[in-house]
Amino acid sequence: MISVRALNKTYSTQDGKTINALSNIDLEIRQGEFVTVVGPSGCGKTTLLKILAGILRKSSGEIRVNGNPIDKPSRQLGVVFQEPLLLPWRTVMENIMVPIEVQKKGVAIHKEAAERLIGIVGLRGFEQKYPNELSGGMQQRVGIARSLIHDPDFLLMDEPFGALDAMTREQMNLDLLDIWNKRKKTALLVTHSISEAVFLADRIVVMSPRPGRIAEVIEVTLPRPRTLEMVNSDEFGRYVARVRRYFGSQGLDS
Repeated sequence: MISVRALNKTYSTQDGKTINALSNIDLEIRQGEFVTVVGPSGCGKTTLLKILAGILRKSSGEIRVNGNPIDKPSRQLGVVFQEPLLLPWRTVMENIMVPIEVQKKGVAIHKEAAERLIGIVGLRGFEQKYPNELSGGMQQRVGIARSLIHDPDFLLMDEPFGALDAMTREQMNLDLLDIWNKRKKTALLVTHSISEAVFLADRIVVMSPRPGRIAEVIEVTLPRPRTLEMVNSDEFGRYVARVRRYFGSQGLDS
């Protein structure tokens, strides 16, 4: 599905210095897989996601999605950002339909798909509400539905629940897994939370401090469907500890 080979990203600062953000990243993501990426602040997690999304240029290396090189935004990809970035003058339904309008697809044809997505993300009855009438979690649900409306193969998420309170975040994790299972998408989610990375993933990509490298890729064999009770299990704790040993207290949530 996704193939990353020898990926590097460097930045030049105003004072002429070079910053190595990503170094020699090799990664394969299988079709239908849920992959999480975890690492300390500044390790290049979001940079990696933006390069995969085609909105940031790589310095060197190769990225392919379904065999096709990616170097610009692609309709094969859906992206959910840290903030939902909803248009305040548009309703839930109208915000979800933005990609269809941008891509000049038939709005009427996709209206039924949008209605199905609204049901899947738990916003039935809120179709005509505006962003300021929604909670933070509900706004992020709109962002997820918007990312799926054009039926992408691959869903990229950049810490989509980082600004939510703990209880809402737990519920959003459960809802996200339900959406992922129903829509049969390949997913990659960037997070600071080790517990979130373990709870969601088939595999966890552990990144080192800058320059960002892949320290380990961990297979997670917890059964699906995942439940919140699993978080208290010894097996879950062992996965958390295995990731935690790379970082100590370097800006990561448990």
